[in-house]
Amino acid sequence: MAVGGTRPGSEVVHGYPHLETVRAAVTALYKRMSYDTVRTFETAVPPVDAAFGDEEDLHLGVQRVARAMVAHLRLPDARMIVSFRGMRHAANVELTAGPEYFIELNDRFRHHRRDIAAALAHEVMHIYLHRLGLSFPGTHANEILTDTATAYLGAGWLLLDAYREHGTSSQKLGYLTPEEFGYVLAKRALFFGEDPAPWFTSPQAYDAYRAGRLRALDDIRRPPLAAAGRADRWRYAKDRRAARTPRRSPGPPQDAGYAFDGPGPLRVSFPCPACHQRIRLPVRGPLRARCALCRTELECDT
Repeated sequence: MAVGGTRPGSEVVHGYPHLETVRAAVTALYKRMSYDTVRTFETAVPPVDAAFGDEEDLHLGVQRVARAMVAHLRLPDARMIVSFRGMRHAANVELTAGPEYFIELNDRFRHHRRDIAAALAHEVMHIYLHRLGLSFPGTHANEILTDTATAYLGAGWLLLDAYREHGTSSQKLGYLTPEEFGYVLAKRALFFGEDPAPWFTSPQAYDAYRAGRLRALDDIRRPPLAAAGRADRWRYAKDRRAARTPRRSPGPPQDAGYAFDGPGPLRVSFPCPACHQRIRLPVRGPLRARCALCRTELECDT
């Protein structure tokens, strides 16, 4: 499996074109790993473990960083053999039964060492998910899953930090857009209370993280959550009244996120703002709920 990249001078895609797959990936992680296992990743890969000095021996340094990724993902019996060659993608790994895994890095990393850790983080995550038995159908969706898992489990800040733009040249690793990486990292920060912002060396990565954080904060301000804004609460109340009437109603618009089951006893379903698992609650005003999947406590006004 390969980690994609944007070559210098090529256009970087922005926005949130993969958002639904990203959200499905976060849900899949909790379902496959369990809340308790996800919680063991509350500490991200520290910058010191990913740093690569100019004076450090290339091959010894690569093995050191690869071991750090293996240790972070708790794969003690997995041995990484890393080599370099000319190729289209940034890196590639052949998924086998192990315990030895062969990772190939693009030759350009010989001279751009600061991004080696990012490329290795993605490839080692492929191994982790392979052992976990978690995958999405289709190569592209599976790469989105891998990027999302890398970011949510504490190593993906490196992939976002590899995003840089200087004049007419640009570089990005991974399949998520910079803002989508920022979104997942913000989701992680909100859940674990660990802010990756001080670790970014790329100004563009920091900006993408801030943009993604705003999108992630929007998830916790959507009705029927109590923190929803006035306009969204007004629309929710209008949709709720329509759901309670006996005449046929088209229901809330698709972008509302919530849906009603009725007419009675009326219930509302909506995605958990943390893990995006659907939650179903009775419509009866203010109440506190708990997501059964990620155990997030939610203040709601249904």
